[in-house]
Amino acid sequence: MVDNNKSKDEIITTSIRSAEAANFYDTVRQNCIRIVDEFAKAQPQYSQSVSNLQLNCIAAAKDNIKSMVSAHRLLASNGNVPGVTPPYTDEFVKQSNEITENIVKAVSINNQLTVNAINAAAENFRTINRTVESVTEFNTSAAKAWNSFHPVQQQ
Repeated sequence: MVDNNKSKDEIITTSIRSAEAANFYDTVRQNCIRIVDEFAKAQPQYSQSVSNLQLNCIAAAKDNIKSMVSAHRLLASNGNVPGVTPPYTDEFVKQSNEITENIVKAVSINNQLTVNAINAAAENFRTINRTVESVTEFNTSAAKAWNSFHPVQQQ
């Protein structure tokens, strides 16, 4: 039962407390969003830096492979170092090509699995967001219902 005989001071005090609480929650919300926005501003730079690092590593690996093969070729052509003998070269090339094809297929499958996992994680975040919104809506409704049955206690 709601007490309709509240004094003017009680009503003003309750109103001030409600305004202070609203200001508190607005400040918390704004500050948290501001922090997330700052992280969001930096995210493209981080992504670009990681992408550049990956491309640099790929280029360095290719350069190292070219240098090592050239050095081995030079040593083998010198004549003082035994090279690859003809009976084994055809088999080596065949097996090397098979291994390379298997690795390329494995990398392709791994890339697709990784993309699928990232997409699933993104969908999970969207689902969590919708769940939090639903729970918040339910809790807000429950709080409003509770408050309508119980008057605010004065201290």
